[in-house]
Amino acid sequence: MKDIKEILNYEIFSFDDYTFKVSIILFILVIFLATKLTIWIIKKAFNRKISKSSEDKGNFLAVFQLIKYLIWVIAIVLILETAGVKVTVLIAGSAALLVGIGMGLQQTFNDFISGIILLTEGTTKVGDILEVENDVVMVKHIGLRTSKVINRDDIIIIVPNSLITTNKVINWSHQNKKTRFRVNVGVAYGSDVDLVAKVLIECAAEHKDVSDKKNIEARFKNFGNSSLDFQLLFFSDNVFRIETTLSELRIAINKKFIENGIKIPFPQMDVHLNK
Repeated sequence: MKDIKEILNYEIFSFDDYTFKVSIILFILVIFLATKLTIWIIKKAFNRKISKSSEDKGNFLAVFQLIKYLIWVIAIVLILETAGVKVTVLIAGSAALLVGIGMGLQQTFNDFISGIILLTEGTTKVGDILEVENDVVMVKHIGLRTSKVINRDDIIIIVPNSLITTNKVINWSHQNKKTRFRVNVGVAYGSDVDLVAKVLIECAAEHKDVSDKKNIEARFKNFGNSSLDFQLLFFSDNVFRIETTLSELRIAINKKFIENGIKIPFPQMDVHLNK
């Protein structure tokens, strides 16, 4: 027992009245391991909750992120106090320096505040599909300063949180999992409009990514300059990869139009010359 006390009280180095002992290293290590263990236990508990309620996955992940950051802040404060650093004195003594740093890192602090807003407000969650600066992306991770998103080309993009909170952002999955989309097509004048509408609805009804088959709609929009303009409206859960669905629908429409003798016109102009 005496040997253990001697090891714990062994001085690694000293400076004026401050002495750094082996016991301090041990306490710091215990705090670090206890913090990691606590976060691991909380993460396991949240994963069980997520598996039972997959719809609230984004909310659970946001709350976990906040709890994790809070635990680490407490742990760092305890480590500093254990090492003999008075946090309150340190903050008070470096107030002027912090003001200067704050002026230089204004945008960074703005991103941090935006990160806290994203994690607490709940309007944007992990798994949501956003349209940011004309790019459709899926949120993979929300951090305190930046968020990690992936676009339709499977490219990971690091987005500052302030870009999401201060700019106009479309959240395609905020209200419902399914969203309504449109395919515009024009047919030649003289076409059977009832047949055109029927073919459009059939094409959508036969596609695997089109949900809510009863709410498929074909609209006769307008008498165009060179065509009768139609619009196919449908709902789909495949919001992130909808461009593939739209392409497949256009291919199916073109094929069925050929089978039914419906022509898609090209722009035409009649020119009359007076002699």
